[in-house]
Amino acid sequence: METITIVLALLFAVVMSGVASRLLPLPIPRPLVQIALGAVVGLAADWRVTLDPEIFFLLFLPPLLFLDGWRIPREELLRDGKTIIELALGLVVVTVVGMGLFIHWMIPAIPLAVAFALAAVISPTDPIAVSAIAQRAPIPSRMMHILEGESLLNDASGLVCLRFAVAAAMTGTFSLYDAALNFLWVALGGIALGAGLTWAVGKLKNWISRRLGEDSGSQILISLLIPFGAYLVAERLHCSGILAAVAAGLTMGSVEGAGQAQALTRIRRTTFWDVIQFAANGIIFVLLGEQLPVILSRASETVELTGHRAPWWLAIYVVAINLGLAALRFLWVWLSLKLTRFTSRDQRSSPDWRIVAAMSFAGVRGAITLAGVLTIPLAMADGSPFPARDLAIFLAAGVIVTSLLVASVGLPWLLHGLTMPAEPSRQAEEDAARVGAAQAAIAAIERVQHDLAEGRGDADVYVAAAARIMDGYRQRIESRQGTREANAAERRSERIERDLRLAALKAERTAIFRMVRKRELGSDLARKLIRELDLMEARYAG
Repeated sequence: METITIVLALLFAVVMSGVASRLLPLPIPRPLVQIALGAVVGLAADWRVTLDPEIFFLLFLPPLLFLDGWRIPREELLRDGKTIIELALGLVVVTVVGMGLFIHWMIPAIPLAVAFALAAVISPTDPIAVSAIAQRAPIPSRMMHILEGESLLNDASGLVCLRFAVAAAMTGTFSLYDAALNFLWVALGGIALGAGLTWAVGKLKNWISRRLGEDSGSQILISLLIPFGAYLVAERLHCSGILAAVAAGLTMGSVEGAGQAQALTRIRRTTFWDVIQFAANGIIFVLLGEQLPVILSRASETVELTGHRAPWWLAIYVVAINLGLAALRFLWVWLSLKLTRFTSRDQRSSPDWRIVAAMSFAGVRGAITLAGVLTIPLAMADGSPFPARDLAIFLAAGVIVTSLLVASVGLPWLLHGLTMPAEPSRQAEEDAARVGAAQAAIAAIERVQHDLAEGRGDADVYVAAAARIMDGYRQRIESRQGTREANAAERRSERIERDLRLAALKAERTAIFRMVRKRELGSDLARKLIRELDLMEARYAG
């Protein structure tokens, strides 16, 4: 019963965070509000959530990473693949080595291997928090795609480095050759397992649907089980479960690109995954806030490990680590953009410092850092306590909160009025797609009309019905094949028509609800009519 109460309390805190973030006069990102609410829950309640890192990883990370991989535009990922790899792999390795040495130099009480472990868990970035901040200060789309792609890959690389650092701390030995081979197996094996499992399940699912029909509920449940299955199989074979979940999401996007699922299934599945994403993201940050009182309560004991007595030394260490992370990220992003321009023979001046700074501020730490640092063992192989474990947990939590605070203030300021390099217009691509789809629709209508009217005496009725539908498609083709000025005028007309249709749909919905209240219309029929109106509104409002 207590577990159920805890889950309900966490979900209620997530709901209240959405309300609170809109009520606050200042533009505070939702993750910060959720952390604050979690801290309130942790202080007020007489229970504590004991975070088992393995369960935490299994419950939250596979579905969230799977969804990110599923929804990220693959063409954008491929276009900026070089930059993403440089950030997700190169920057992680530089961060682990550079910050590990810096932390050990600054706090000698932390052994070098443990310092590398701490640097490994604070190296991955968290796109969830950046997305929440972007709601108040919109991040340019290309920059957001790079950040999302980076976070999809650096989680795995950071946690693999953590595994090697913890092993070195436990055994006192480290082999670069063995580590490199192990990394290849962990990474490539995870990607292959995730992609292969999703492809096989997708083919089997489509085969069953073609022969037995499609059940929306089963389709949605299968999409939920895929990331967990990929994660568990990969971990069982000592590969990266995180990369398996990411690869499963990317493959799911390709598998579903065939469009074999029914429209109703896609609508319900999208709604289902939106709820999963909102709830899981919120619970992660509420749990972080709930853990903070316990972490802070041990601050006086933790600081003694550093050779000091004043707790404010811990704040100095947290600030110094954040400054080191920011400096490394700024330098790496600048070099990466400079190298990209050099290899593409772009002779323009150095990258805009505001773009580099915005990319650096966007390196927010979050769920992976929290979960990763909690995986540090409690004891060494001989049974003695793992050195500086509590201190590492405190510093990691401080880095998460501080990076969120700095990004929530710095990103809106940097992004205000920032002009990104011009993106190629997608309007011609969109027009061509709409024209091609309309032409295919007209051909299908003509074919079906002939099939239905064949041998019937009322063939004129079929011809008239088909003509009405095809007129709409022909109008779409004409509106997309004119001059640029004519197309612009037509799109303006379409926006006006959209506004009028939305107003009409709202009036229809209001009338139906009024008839239900007056008992002039049954609730079952009203539900059907409202769903039709909602789907039409989603079409025009989107």
